[in-house]
This record gives sequence, structure tokens and C-alpha cells, in this order.
Amino acid sequence: MSDTYRFALAVLLTAAVGLLALLSNRLTERLRVPAPLWLLVTAAVAVKVIPSLHAPPGQAVQKIVTLGLIAILFDGGQHIGWGRFRSAAGPIAVVGVVGTFLTAAGAASLLHLIFGVDWYLSALVGTAIAPTDPAVVFSVLGNREIAGRSGTILEGESGANDPVGIALMTGLLAAGGLGGGALGQVAVEFALQMGIGGAIGIIGGRALLRFMRAVALPSEALYPLRAVAGAAIIFGIATLAHGSGFLAVFVAGISIGDERAPYKREIERFSSALASLGEMAAFVVLGLTVDIGVLSHRDVWLPGLALGVLLAVVVRPVVVGACLMGARLQRNERRFVLFAGLKGAVPILLANLLLINHVAQAERLYGVVVVVVVLSVAVQGALVPTMATRQRLPMRTVAPEPWAFGVRLGEEPRDVHRVTVGVGAPADGRRIEELDDLPEDAWISLAVREAALLPIRSETVLQSGDEVVVLAPAEREQQLRATFVDPADGSEAT
Repeated sequence: MSDTYRFALAVLLTAAVGLLALLSNRLTERLRVPAPLWLLVTAAVAVKVIPSLHAPPGQAVQKIVTLGLIAILFDGGQHIGWGRFRSAAGPIAVVGVVGTFLTAAGAASLLHLIFGVDWYLSALVGTAIAPTDPAVVFSVLGNREIAGRSGTILEGESGANDPVGIALMTGLLAAGGLGGGALGQVAVEFALQMGIGGAIGIIGGRALLRFMRAVALPSEALYPLRAVAGAAIIFGIATLAHGSGFLAVFVAGISIGDERAPYKREIERFSSALASLGEMAAFVVLGLTVDIGVLSHRDVWLPGLALGVLLAVVVRPVVVGACLMGARLQRNERRFVLFAGLKGAVPILLANLLLINHVAQAERLYGVVVVVVVLSVAVQGALVPTMATRQRLPMRTVAPEPWAFGVRLGEEPRDVHRVTVGVGAPADGRRIEELDDLPEDAWISLAVREAALLPIRSETVLQSGDEVVVLAPAEREQQLRATFVDPADGSEAT
């Protein structure tokens, strides 16, 4: 077969796998099993039954998943934005950093005490399974989105604990043990990575935003590409400066999330699409590295099952519950956050580092981590919708909106504000003529409810979830926020 035909075959198979990965989301809607699990299991089975299909080299896996994580974290940061992040910054920081350390320590202790695994190896496994993945949670919720601070905390926790887990694993592998000197080395390395990564993320995010606003490009199709290239540059600079490139990208996304920029909607849509592609590629590639034969060994699946169960019903409720004591969450929101700490691609990525670094019992430990992830995604993931319903969480329906109506302007519309009516906000359930808190120089020009335009009349009653476009001077933003946005929701008028 010629090189041309080999390349065509590779393109055909890659496209077919990508299409099947997209269609797996339809299975999620019907069976309530997260799409990432389908991708992981299918890839693991395929590499077992197809003789010509081989697991990719460990270094290639790391590079592919790293690129996927850059896209995922940058998009996640933009989705949170500074407004939502500010409303839950304390809980996110405590759960994302302290909670990750305590979760890793708790899991390591259980693995050592119950199964007699060496302390150092137990610490590596505990660190690998500490990060969470909210994308798995949201994939099974379908067109429903969690309102309020609980959803923000789940998203922010994952964005924070991914870089924390990666930095901690890197430090442990470099130290090679848990002696006093080694732990000090890990602490110094971790502090440097977090500090440098956070600082470069803030500076880089502001610089990227200024660049996006100040420099025009000849085609609108180039604006999303520039934003993604900027995120990659921020990752590279932070990593070369011995900081956490993942944290830098996440922080940069947060810093530009609520800000206006030319073609911002196009940039956000492209980032979301790229993040979805990155997640699919990560789970497929990681699935190819899973050896089903190893998972069948008793000393792999038994510790994995036990650790997965104890992590869900003991370690996370105790650790994260303590971290959220001052978070001012409702009881139902707290219960959901404690339950919904699902595992995803990052734990398997971190476990893959054990194989690359030839750690003792690496294959067994890798298998244990895979079992924990599969159990978390399959069992907890399938129960997430039921848990959300039973806890009566504030939810908003996000139905697909394939049709768009809008106008393009040559200059920034400084006096136009787009807000979403929050649950319990002063505007919720009131007629437009009754909005006494609305500034006199403000004018509601457009309202959308459940993907349909609302007539703007004095007797029109606004409801939570309505998207409203208001014409008002820029200095009225706080007054608009007080009228339309529930203070507990943390969203911003834009």
C-alpha cells in the first residue's frame, strides 16, 4: 500500500472515531452514562481485539493529553469568568489546594493501611486520583445547568486541582521518596509552580485581552485562533519559567472570561469546541494505554474498587466537607458538591507518569487508578442526575439554540448590557413597569425566554433565566446587577 493510501486510511479511521465519539453523547442522554466512559472503554477494548492496533508511546500520550488540557482549562476559565470566580474564590482555593492535598493523603493512607502498599507508592496513587473533572458531571446533566455557587465551586475546584495534582505528582516523582528532605523539596517545587503559574496567568491574561482589543485582524475567522495561540503561549512561558502552565492557562481564561473583546462570542464557541475535541482525544488516547488483562488481576481490581468506594463515601465527604464549612452553601448544594467529585482524564494522565518514570509496580498502580476512574464515572456519574433532582438543586435549562439573531457593530457597544435574570432577583416574577429599581435612563430593548423572543411591553413579566439586553450608561452596571442578578448567583452584567 502506498503512503498516500495509508494516509487516507488513517484520516478515514480518525474521522470515523471522532464521529463515533461525538455520537456517544447521544448514548449519554439515553443511558445516563458519561460519554468519556464510552470512549475510554471502547479504546481499551479496541486495542485488545485489533492486533494491528497498539498503545501509543507514553511520551506521545502525555503530549496529546497536555494539548487537550490546555484547551479544556482555558475554556473552563472563560466559562467561569471573574464575576463567578470572585463569588466563590475562597471555597475554590481551599477545596482546590488544601482539599487536593488532604484527599491525596487520605487515599494514600487507606491504600497503605488496607493493602500494605509502600507509603511512597501509595502517595503517588493518592495524588493521581485526587483531581476531579466537572465535565463528566455536566455531560450527564444534558441540557440542564446547575445554577448558583455549587456549580461554580465544582468547575473552579477542577480547574484548580488539576494543576495542583500535576505539580504535586511532578514533585513527588522528582523527589523519589517521602523523607524529610524529599518532602521539603516537594513543598518548594510546588510553591514555585503555583506562584509562578498564577502570576504569569494573571499578567498573560491581561496582556492577551489588551492584544485582543487593540489589534485588528483581516478576518473574523482569525480571532478565535489568536486567542487559542495566546493561551498556548502563556502555557509555554509559564512552563519554561518553572511554573505551572496549566494553572497559568486556567487563570488567563478566568481573567478574560467576563471582559468584552471583538468577536468574543466566536472566540468562546471555538474554545468550547476545541475543549470538547481535547476531552475526546484525551480519553481515546488514554483508553489505548489501558491493558484489560492487567485490570483482571485481583491485586488490581480489588484495591481499585475499595479505594474508589472509600474515596466517594468517606474521604471526599470528610475532606471537602471540612473545606466547605465556611462556604455559606445550602445543605442540598453542599451534599451535591460532596457527591459530584467525579474523576476524569487527569488521574489516568498522572498514573501514566508512573509508567514513563518506571516506578516500581507501575503497571499495577496504573491499573488501580483506571479502576477508580471507571468506577467513579460509571457509578457516581450515572447517579448524578438523580442526586441533582433529589436535592432539588436550582437548575436552568440550556436548550440548543441553532438560530441566531443579532447585529454587527464597528465599535464597542459601551452602553449595552446583557444580563440573565437570577432566581430571586428583584426582576424575577415582576412586570417591566414594576421595576422601580431600574435606572431612569435604562431601557430594556430585547428579552429571550426558552430560545424565543419576548414582546417588550410594560405588562411583560420577567422570569428567572430570561436573557435581557438593556441600554444604559456604563456607570449603571451595578444598579442593573442589583435589579436583575441574584447576589448568590455571582454572574455579571456584561
